[in-house]
Amino acid sequence: MKHLKVILSFFILSATASFAQTNSSFTKENFTKKEIYITMRDGVKLFTAIYTPKDAAKDKKYPMIMQRTCYSIAPYGEDKFPAKLGPSDLMMKEGYIVVMQDVRGRYKSEGTFTNMTPVIDNKKAKTDVDEGSDTFDTIDWLVKNVANNNGKVGQWGISYPGFYTAAGILSNHPALKASSPQAPISDFFFDDFHHNGSFLQSYFFTFPVFGVQKTQPETSAWYSKQTIKPNTKDGYQFALDLGPLTNADKYYKDNFFWQETVNHPNYDEFWQKRGLLKHYSTIKPAVMVVGGWYDAEDLAGPLNIYKSIEKKNPNAYNTIVMGPFGHGRWSRETGHTMHSNVYFGDSIATFYQKNIEAKFFNHFLKGNGDKNSGLPEAYMFDTGKKSWETFTKWPTEKASKQKLYLGADGKLSMTAPASTGSVNYISDPLKPVPYTEDLTTTLGFTPHNYMSEDQRFAGRRPDVLVYQTEILDNDITLGGEIMSHLKIATTGTDADFIVKLIDVYPADEPNNPYMPNKSITLSNYWQMVRSEVMPARFRNSFEKPEALVANQKTDVNFRLQDVLHTFKKGHRIMIQVQSTAFPLFARNPQKFVENPYKATESDYIKATQTIFNDSFIEVDVIK
Repeated sequence: MKHLKVILSFFILSATASFAQTNSSFTKENFTKKEIYITMRDGVKLFTAIYTPKDAAKDKKYPMIMQRTCYSIAPYGEDKFPAKLGPSDLMMKEGYIVVMQDVRGRYKSEGTFTNMTPVIDNKKAKTDVDEGSDTFDTIDWLVKNVANNNGKVGQWGISYPGFYTAAGILSNHPALKASSPQAPISDFFFDDFHHNGSFLQSYFFTFPVFGVQKTQPETSAWYSKQTIKPNTKDGYQFALDLGPLTNADKYYKDNFFWQETVNHPNYDEFWQKRGLLKHYSTIKPAVMVVGGWYDAEDLAGPLNIYKSIEKKNPNAYNTIVMGPFGHGRWSRETGHTMHSNVYFGDSIATFYQKNIEAKFFNHFLKGNGDKNSGLPEAYMFDTGKKSWETFTKWPTEKASKQKLYLGADGKLSMTAPASTGSVNYISDPLKPVPYTEDLTTTLGFTPHNYMSEDQRFAGRRPDVLVYQTEILDNDITLGGEIMSHLKIATTGTDADFIVKLIDVYPADEPNNPYMPNKSITLSNYWQMVRSEVMPARFRNSFEKPEALVANQKTDVNFRLQDVLHTFKKGHRIMIQVQSTAFPLFARNPQKFVENPYKATESDYIKATQTIFNDSFIEVDVIK
């Protein structure tokens, strides 16, 4: 039970953007609270809490700002108040009517819960419901029934509430004027539980939260009986001892989301209809998508949602903000802004909340709401220079493509090789490369620190290839997309390939004064900048996997998520290539099987992986 409480406390903190479960004198003294059920078009009733400033009146009307969540809108009871309301303390004190709602099938709301509710573009009957229709029906009721509202509604949410916000955009209710999906999921096959279809085993302990239906109204975690109680604090060893994922049924035989995951290993209709990106054909509210460069859970979502809206609705007000944060960390101030051992500056979350987030909502909900918000198209933090940069477009037109070739001599070069060469390594799924040195983070939700963690521990193993440039004579800024073009061969018939982009610090790099791990030195630190996995089975199609032909040279191309990072003079650029990062990603058996979730112990084999020197990483370089 203690382990479950740790997971739940993280959900509540990050996903509800700084809500607390204790009473607060400020909120109680300044807001009135009303709890109601709002009936959706199909008759299902959703539990909703409305917090209205006490000074609201006919001559002092306030806009509404709403969050819809699957993580509980506690505390329940009209005499119970959370410590914080809205996206930030600043906005709470500026004055908004704050609306919180339990989504279908969660906590006190009626209905059946569905992960990533499929979008129905053409609704023909009252039974055709999705998150867009639930958002529409909720807003419609609110503007007509909540006293002293100004007729304007904003929506925000972080993580899964970010998905409900991103889906809520599709409601296109005329009163919805501003929407800010923050760390949103856009597609479960490429974000959160999967990366390019590779299962994130680091999410293994979270399935009770998402895979157990409730049978009555709830104010606490009804799914806790399914929580796994590991007999170790070493998540690597627990996952290794679990063996093939077929053994997970002893924990999750009755977990509907686990069974859905196991039975849909490919990007079939089940996953496709849960994706949001293809539905953004008409966008009416102003949109500000927010993400963190070191978000280990939802990095693909904000980037892809922004780009999808931009492509399909070039005239929409659509902006993006990417800061030096882990998952949802912009919602609370930590003073010294850190990620793992890297220090980015002070009070960066407060800067974002005051100068970006509040400015966005105030303009569209309290101001004239035109496109001249005073905010740029893209507000992006350069994680190398450690400063905010602004752009009129993302990726910026100022960038040019550059190929970084993976030389057989271990050099990372901007020129193509003069002759053919290769290097290989033996990948053993029974002795997988760990993705982190910090074992304390391997038993909970997706661990955060690895996104900027020191990679020396991995790069010094024989089953991890290392390529690096000479010491840089000048700063090089990578700003935009990254494409990996690997030329591989394997003695097996399937394999994962993981590519990591790393900033190698100089030998004289001093430690910063706020480093949490005093045993780490920044001298020659190998800082992760970006990484991604690609199962070779999906190299041609995510819908129809194909076996590799043993010992045949094959292209494996895939995209890493965007970056804005300046590699400073005196540093080096490094690329690492490996086939396991455990237990972040589930192990590929390296023998092709139709469904990797149902692989047996005998399917897991050693394989020799060869990387040819005409492999390259294509990056965007900002001059």
